[in-house]
Amino acid sequence: LPTAELTHGLMLELPRKIGHENARLTGGATWQSTLGAELAGKTLGIIGLGKLGSRVARAAKALDMKVIAWSQNLTAERAAEHGATLVSKEDLFRQADFVTVHVPLSARTKGLVGANELALMKPTAFFINTSRGPIADEKAIEAVLKAKKIAGAGIDVYDEEPLRLDHPFRKLDNIVITPHLGYVTAENYKAFYGEM
Repeated sequence: LPTAELTHGLMLELPRKIGHENARLTGGATWQSTLGAELAGKTLGIIGLGKLGSRVARAAKALDMKVIAWSQNLTAERAAEHGATLVSKEDLFRQADFVTVHVPLSARTKGLVGANELALMKPTAFFINTSRGPIADEKAIEAVLKAKKIAGAGIDVYDEEPLRLDHPFRKLDNIVITPHLGYVTAENYKAFYGEM
């Protein structure tokens, strides 16, 4: 479940630009250069409300966020159990200030998020993928970020890992990229190796 925590880390990093401002200060800047945005009152759209998605929903509610959700088999009752409102996939992308993906990679979910979905997002919204790279189209993500059609993205997973040195994501200034940190915690490794 540490992936759920990483998701919230990215949700805080993207609008508050914590890492960016840290790099500026340690590089000699005098004071802040960005205007952050709060999470309270914002809408979180969760694709997949299983074990991870429901944990993300619970933490979002604690931050006074509105939670909406969609997945292929999600019911209104199940969504409500986790403090979320079931919406259509299209409405999730239209309404959310943050869209986060929490479904497993399968034939049904490969390419689930593409250019059509990203085009529905508000220009102030952020897209986050800590699930699996091929669920979201990397070229489509790159295109909306380059065109500044959305505010930014937080990406922890990729089509090919490790991320190649010439990958376009490495050159964008409105993306936070991490090297598949979702499951990389001391506690998780202790559990994995303990079972082995």
